[in-house]
Amino acid sequence: MTALVAVPALVWVTVLVVVGGLALLRGQDVLQRLIALDLLAVLVVALLALLSYLRGVPHYLDAAVALALLSLVATVATARYLATGGPLE
Repeated sequence: MTALVAVPALVWVTVLVVVGGLALLRGQDVLQRLIALDLLAVLVVALLALLSYLRGVPHYLDAAVALALLSLVATVATARYLATGGPLE
């Protein structure tokens, strides 16, 4: 029963990663690319969580949590940099 739901979810998330990559490449300004990159990070976290569930390996879930934290810090730092115009202002 789990494979009946998890495998289509895995395929769907993989398709969304490809679409997110296209959105990243086609972004017209920095903010659109930042949002697309954040979307890709969320999708990769979901992909890692699904793989962790399907294979029963907890290391993938640890990697997903670490990636989520790094993505949050990077998004906040980039947004702050774009808002203030410099790293220390």
